[in-house]
Amino acid sequence: MNGLQEWGDFIVDSQFSVTLQGEHDLTEVLSANDAQHRLSVTCLEGTGEFDEDETAGLDAWLREDPSTSSSSLETDSPPALYEQSLDCLACAMGGKSILPPAFQYIPSMMCARGAHASITTYQVMQKELQTVVDMMTPMFNDSHPRARYAACRGQLCMDLEEIIQRRFQRNLFAVLIPALEDPEPRVHAHAASALITFCEGVERDTLLLYLNPIVERLLTLLNPPGDHTQVRRYVQEQAIMTLAIVADASEVTFAKHYPMIMPLLLSVLRNADGPDYWKLRVKAMECAGLIESPVDPNDTQLGHHLMATWSKICQAVGSEFEAYLPVVMPSLLATASAKADLSVYEDDGALEEREGRETIVMDGHTYGVRTSAMDEKCQAFETLVIYCPTLDARFAPYLSQTLEVTLLYLRFYFHEGVHEACAMLIPMLLACGKQSGALTNQMVSATFLQLIDCISTEHDSTFLALLYKYFSEALGVIGGPEALSAQFHVGIIEAAKRQLHVLADKCKARAARVTSNAVDFNREQGRDGARGGDGSLENTIVITLPNALHIRIKHTW
Repeated sequence: MNGLQEWGDFIVDSQFSVTLQGEHDLTEVLSANDAQHRLSVTCLEGTGEFDEDETAGLDAWLREDPSTSSSSLETDSPPALYEQSLDCLACAMGGKSILPPAFQYIPSMMCARGAHASITTYQVMQKELQTVVDMMTPMFNDSHPRARYAACRGQLCMDLEEIIQRRFQRNLFAVLIPALEDPEPRVHAHAASALITFCEGVERDTLLLYLNPIVERLLTLLNPPGDHTQVRRYVQEQAIMTLAIVADASEVTFAKHYPMIMPLLLSVLRNADGPDYWKLRVKAMECAGLIESPVDPNDTQLGHHLMATWSKICQAVGSEFEAYLPVVMPSLLATASAKADLSVYEDDGALEEREGRETIVMDGHTYGVRTSAMDEKCQAFETLVIYCPTLDARFAPYLSQTLEVTLLYLRFYFHEGVHEACAMLIPMLLACGKQSGALTNQMVSATFLQLIDCISTEHDSTFLALLYKYFSEALGVIGGPEALSAQFHVGIIEAAKRQLHVLADKCKARAARVTSNAVDFNREQGRDGARGGDGSLENTIVITLPNALHIRIKHTW
């Protein structure tokens, strides 16, 4: 072959790269220094040849969505083939054969048209990193967007992971972070992508020095000021992905950014509707999962925010949340099943020494309960109340564990919100089990035995009314009274008789007070009306009782 054009025509043929990789005697064929030099120069020059009008072609490239485009400019165009061939040539002949012409021609190629070509050859220059970095970093400020785009490539960070990050972290952070503010979306999205590769090889302590400016700029890409209709979807996707990786790399230190990021992710999940936004929604959920993992588990306030956020995400995405149950359920069930943090007080003086605890008198004993732990337990069950009906049958893998802990804490008297959420959850769990086919006879028996036992012994009229309500709902879920055996029919009737006797005794006591002191009675009634007292609650129980007792009473009473 004679002339660079003939070499170029041969190289652009896609078979050339295969030949370079497959011919064992290629070193003999190309052993002549002239042939090596000419091939290297041709590949270098070819990587900067774009078959496009300088203005129209550039505008089309800038408008293009790199996440969905199948443009040949990025895959099968002559520049891409030249680049592949240069890689193969370096592998076949060794980097030392490529370095001399590379360093000879790259400086002259540092122009708007050839800058892209010069950046793509750096991976063969492993022993000249200082020179490479010194030549590359000015290109982040080049006037041509293709040059700035090429400068953001992360190939060096992949090929020389930890080496280039350790030696040149300051140099590269100094240009990568400002590149997140580049005026061209393709360039600042590419800079965000490069940060992923770069941060994976950076020590955590080093990354923390740059964490704030990185997060601030990524949040701006995710939620820029001005007209949001002009925001490029692929830019948001890349910003979310980079946020997730940075969060994972910086570990618990990232927690302080959580309150700023989660509202933006929730906004994405609520507003990104339609099939075109499916990828964006998925990335937002992945980011939420990765952001949760570095959070300090001992930070109870943050744990509260996490549960609240996951609940909102579940409500926003519906059935898509199924994929994230393995992420959220282990910690949620652990919180729900955690034992109460109790202190038993022997004298009144101890009460003043226990801050952050609520005093509860029960069965003749005085207990100090840590309120933050109880509130977190309550929130855990309230979160389950959201997950279960939202996911329906998709919640089935966690049905057995959740039902077990729910039945256990149906008698939890240290926080009324806990046992109320448990009662509400029972018919939801039964519905999940029925829809999924995971509901067993043992689950049904355990559930109704516990419900009947609680109804029989409950003294709180408010909670008793709720128990009757959710017993009725649970009975409807499983198919009505016919789905229960005779022992359950007898059990609920006996429990109802016991509670009716208690109600009758309360009515007699009230009537006696009316006889003895009508004035006091009127005052009491006024208080009951204002606070929903026993009288109104008893009426509620009587009203809900028939629904719970639509078991054939005449056969069992």
